[in-house]
Amino acid sequence: MKRKSVLYLEVAEQIKADILNGKYPVGSLLPTESELEELFEVSKITIRRAIEMLADEELVEKKSGKGTTVLSNRPYNKLSKAGTFTEYLHDSGLDIIKKNFDLELVTLSEDMEAYKGLGNSAVKFSRLYLLDSQPYIYFEYLLPRALSDVTVEQFETESLYRILDQHHIEIYRFEDSFEIIPLTPKLQKILNTAESSGLKRIRRSFGKNDQIVEFSEAVYNTAMHPYVIEYEA
Repeated sequence: MKRKSVLYLEVAEQIKADILNGKYPVGSLLPTESELEELFEVSKITIRRAIEMLADEELVEKKSGKGTTVLSNRPYNKLSKAGTFTEYLHDSGLDIIKKNFDLELVTLSEDMEAYKGLGNSAVKFSRLYLLDSQPYIYFEYLLPRALSDVTVEQFETESLYRILDQHHIEIYRFEDSFEIIPLTPKLQKILNTAESSGLKRIRRSFGKNDQIVEFSEAVYNTAMHPYVIEYEA
C-alpha cells in the first residue's frame, strides 16, 4: 500500500481489515514495524500508535523481542466505534480501578429476560469501579454457564469480552438502554453514597442466532461524574 501520508487511524483500520479478512490469521505475527513503515510509508511513531490502538481493541498483543501476535479476529470493539466509558475516564486523567467480586452459578426463571439466551442457569459476576478511590459504578453480569470454569483472578487480567472470545462465545451486536432509578439501601451502601437516585444501564449482547449471551446491569453514581459516550469521527 503506497501513500505519502497515512494517519495512524487509517493504518490501524487497514491492518484491522486485513485481520478480519484472514490475511493475518489468529496466532500469526504481523509484519515487523520496519516492514509496516515501508508498506504504509509512514513513520515508526505512526505504526506504533496504530498497533497500540489494535492492542487496546484486543486484536493483537505486542511483546518485546517477539513481535506482534494476532489474538482475535472477532473483537468486542468490532461492533461499534464508540469508546468505552472507562476508557474515556482514564483518558481524561481520572484514576479508575476495578474490584471484582465472587462468581456464582445462579438459577434463572422463565420470566427473566436473560433466560431466553442463557437457559435456566447462568454465571453471575459482580464488579465495582472506583473513581479516584470512591465507589462509582456497580456492575452485575449474567453470563453463559460455559464460563463457570473462569476464576475471579482471570477477570483481573482479562477483559470480559476477551474471556467470552476464548470460550468461543461470539457477540454480533449489543444494545444498551438507560433509566434513572431510586438507589436502594443496598446500592447506597455499595456506592457509599447518600444520593437517592442513580443511572442504570442495561446491556444485552446477542450471539449469531440473536440469543442473549450477556445480560448486565450497571448502576452509576452520576452525582460524582456524568455518563459520557465518546465516538470517533
